Amino acid sequence: MKKIVLTGGGSAGHVTPNIALFPSLENAGYEITYMGSYDGIEKKLIGDFDIPYVGISTGKFRRYLDLKNLTDPFRVIKGYSEAKKFLKSYRPDVVFSKGGFVSVPVIRAAASLHIPCIIHESDMTPGLANKICIPVAERVCCNFPETLKLLPENKAVLTGSPIRSELTRGNRLAGLNMCGFSANTPVIMVIGGSLGAANVNKAVRDALPTLLADFQVVHLCGKDKVDNLLLNTPGYQQFEYVKAELKDLFAMADVVISRAGANAICELLALKKPNILIPLPASSSRGDQLLNARSFESQGFSIVINEDDLTTDMLVDKVHELYFTRQTFRNAMSNSGQMDSIKTIMRLIEEAAAQGKG
Repeated sequence: MKKIVLTGGGSAGHVTPNIALFPSLENAGYEITYMGSYDGIEKKLIGDFDIPYVGISTGKFRRYLDLKNLTDPFRVIKGYSEAKKFLKSYRPDVVFSKGGFVSVPVIRAAASLHIPCIIHESDMTPGLANKICIPVAERVCCNFPETLKLLPENKAVLTGSPIRSELTRGNRLAGLNMCGFSANTPVIMVIGGSLGAANVNKAVRDALPTLLADFQVVHLCGKDKVDNLLLNTPGYQQFEYVKAELKDLFAMADVVISRAGANAICELLALKKPNILIPLPASSSRGDQLLNARSFESQGFSIVINEDDLTTDMLVDKVHELYFTRQTFRNAMSNSGQMDSIKTIMRLIEEAAAQGKG
């Protein structure tokens, strides 16, 4: 039995691509163990699967002043010791990391034991955690062509992001029935992330009187973000969050309005969904969504609207532009080199595991 340890956490985006690898790893004969923080989101998400979970201590590396900067290094050192003790006993053939700060002690401990490590960078520019891990990694997978220039040439591989296979098996009719929509009117799907996106939600709702003349709208608006005054609006359906049914909503959607998180847009690419991206502004993030969105725009996959420029009229105009030119976007996405991510990553894992055996 070949053994692999997966790591990554702190947000769902650092976990769901690992989950997407489970079926292929199991089919290839790997015994899988997941390493994450004691009680992070990764533990909750992995709990849905029959996968052993090993918790370790972890801390965050901050670029700003915070009292936790005095204590977190000791948590990381403890996590390194815990990871090394487990890895020395378990002896996996390879470690695969999706990033996040919990991955740092795992990757550095694995490297110290000469266990081959592969890491994946979702965003256009490597985050701090991955920057710490890149020097000891065998391969660094990435989502964007532009990222290749920021990584060691002998390590960088453009793979795209692993996407859960079930997302490709949606049923359009099930989505229409779930929303009470007609099969004869095109559908806009709006995704604001699990916490919602207040400005995007407002812009979409302000545009409803115009949009509903030509479209139906399904709106994943985030926790506690449902507008009760719009509950009975014909052609408009709101959900805080969906899980298993997401594949059916994707199958139903003709075009999508979304934030520009790396995993979200990689799902749009894999499903070839024409989209408008409204990235989180630099004032609210490290600017990675802006870079992600511009890359997709330059590759012909997306239309981008800056949140600071967002108006009701602009949103309506861009939705119509996207819908009437949607086939152009589908064609560009079909020709992308980032479509076979799981197959490419599995090849890298097998190569690294064979090297570790050697």
